[in-house]
Amino acid sequence: MNIAYSYTVEPQPEGGYLVQFVDLEEAFTEGETLEQAAFLAAEVLTGVLALRLERGEDVPPPSPAEGRPVAVPDAPVQAALLVRFAQQGKPLSELARAMGTSWPAAQRLTRPGNPTLKQLERAAAALGKRLVLALE
Repeated sequence: MNIAYSYTVEPQPEGGYLVQFVDLEEAFTEGETLEQAAFLAAEVLTGVLALRLERGEDVPPPSPAEGRPVAVPDAPVQAALLVRFAQQGKPLSELARAMGTSWPAAQRLTRPGNPTLKQLERAAAALGKRLVLALE
């Protein structure tokens, strides 16, 4: 799964560009140039997703971009979302049991943090998945 959220960009009459995320109504920003708007979009996306994860709120999966620009959150937020999305509604206790770990340790994987590759590999295997890394 690719954790890339699409957004719209609207030029503003006074100059600059307004960015609004399609799937996250509270996630918006603006930049003076398209490049700055894209950079700030990734920053805002990371912050909004991290806050939702920390609060235990729902996070919608990204909609298809359909030609719109996309932003990607930072790696700790991506890792937490990948584990959360892969759970597919299963209880966290089931993940903890499958990993042979405690419930709090499994819960930490669904919150932004700095999991090790070994922890992510174990979580992926417990979820019937395979961890794949990529540089873009």
